[in-house]
Amino acid sequence: MTIDSHQHFWKYDPIRDSWINDEMKVLKRDFLPTEFRHVLLHHKIDGCVAVQADQSEKETEFLVEEARENDFIKGVVGWIDLSAENIAKRLEHFSESRIIKGYRHIVQAEPSGFMTQASFLNGIAQLEKHKLTYDILIYPHQLEEAFEFVKKFPNQRFAVDHLAKPAIKRSEFTQWSKGIAQLSAREDIYCKLSGFSTEAEWKSWTVADIEPYFNFVLEKFGPKRLMYGSDWPVCLLASTYVRQLNAVNEFISKLSADEKQQIMGGNAVKFYNL
Repeated sequence: MTIDSHQHFWKYDPIRDSWINDEMKVLKRDFLPTEFRHVLLHHKIDGCVAVQADQSEKETEFLVEEARENDFIKGVVGWIDLSAENIAKRLEHFSESRIIKGYRHIVQAEPSGFMTQASFLNGIAQLEKHKLTYDILIYPHQLEEAFEFVKKFPNQRFAVDHLAKPAIKRSEFTQWSKGIAQLSAREDIYCKLSGFSTEAEWKSWTVADIEPYFNFVLEKFGPKRLMYGSDWPVCLLASTYVRQLNAVNEFISKLSADEKQQIMGGNAVKFYNL
């Protein structure tokens, strides 16, 4: 089974989606499953994991409803206030929706120390009780904090989104690679081959620009812990769906058939229990 482990849906709202600035005007419209179904069919991809883009429970409910109506959505990574005092009750409420496989918070927008707050740590501790995953969305300068964070949860399943967003357009590698190496030492932490084109030069990136970062995560995580993800529609800022897909396929072409299958779907099925 081929799975796109990371993409988004939304009904565009200029107030809620104020993060979409004029430079990103291609994203200022609705992106819904009806459109994405055709993208997946065209590229022979069997299904996807829909990941939150807005930090609200309404977002989680929206994704769950879309998954009910579109069977190619195999799992949902939603949002819930993990720092809330009533987190246990809210997780219990959403546990009725088995399509929810995990949660994510946009930590990249948070100040230093967010991941080590007692209230946030309590929320993460609740996920394990429900066998839910957690997607880590951070920048390279947050990798050291993320390493201290994951050490507190030896039995929690984590996925690093977008290779932890290395600054590919500036060829920055040292800080990022050190942090990635630390995180990869945990054998139950996965990493998504996603979001790479938007961290490169939008109009002029090449596979050669991305390859050092792909090579490093392959070395550290191995083919059993990497997952293909498109980050559609955000990828449209710097690419087309087919171009970013081809970049991943070109990179993994040197691997065995079994290793390719793991990266292109098998690992997502295992990690998210699809």
